[in-house]
Amino acid sequence: MEKTWLDLAGDVVVITGALGGMGRKIANDFAEQGAKLALVDLNEEATQSYAKELNNTYGVEAKGYACNSTVEEQVDALAKAVKADFGRIDVLVQTAAILTFSPLEDLALDEWKRTIDVNLTGYFLVSQRIGRVMIEQQSGRMVHISTIASIAPETYSGAYSPSKAGVNMLSKMIAGEWGQYGVRSNCVLPCFVKTPLSTKFYEDEEVEEGRRRMTANRRIGEVQDIANAVLYLASKRSDYTNGHELRVEGGFGNMIGDLVPKPGGRRQYAIDSKKPKN
Repeated sequence: MEKTWLDLAGDVVVITGALGGMGRKIANDFAEQGAKLALVDLNEEATQSYAKELNNTYGVEAKGYACNSTVEEQVDALAKAVKADFGRIDVLVQTAAILTFSPLEDLALDEWKRTIDVNLTGYFLVSQRIGRVMIEQQSGRMVHISTIASIAPETYSGAYSPSKAGVNMLSKMIAGEWGQYGVRSNCVLPCFVKTPLSTKFYEDEEVEEGRRRMTANRRIGEVQDIANAVLYLASKRSDYTNGHELRVEGGFGNMIGDLVPKPGGRRQYAIDSKKPKN
């Protein structure tokens, strides 16, 4: 395959949550770049089927693996299998996550534990086992999907924000400890993006319009926006970026002042203030 700016052709990429809408788009874009793919999800038959689809479409080597990232023995087996099948692991992308809603005073302990297990403990186990391969080969790139809700709390979302805040710190620790071995770790923090986890939010037109107004770009993000960021951080083009949290949120973080009401609206207030005073 002809070399592209990202230069990902031939890289071995492990993607967790590969059957989700975000995982599928990211896998598709890596395949389009000529990367070799180890697709990971719970359903072995469906994961292998998607791997075959990418192989047929792009002519890349792709394999599907079943793994529950919260089960240590399964993650061990996954790392060994991918290393045996491909010989090395260049990139790890973690997308698997769950989101449930509850006021904290009503949040059941088992629900808290399940969210922490999937969203944080699973990320740790996969990072650790794949990381050992990367340390041995003295190179590797990790990209973890986090969220803006890891910085500003998604209230009434139970353990979701705490779990994703933990992912941010896990990534920083990986960068701090394994950077000396040529291993990089970064997070992508989406906000207001239509994903399988958030699609139901946008079924209400008022909610979608309200969220659109809260971004500087005045639009809701798409999975492609996330995939673009992931591929950049997974490429050698971001080689001096380590322990970073890349916000992919349409400028939402810049809009706090704009959301503070002023008489007649903020823009009109500014226009009116320039008119001559009687």
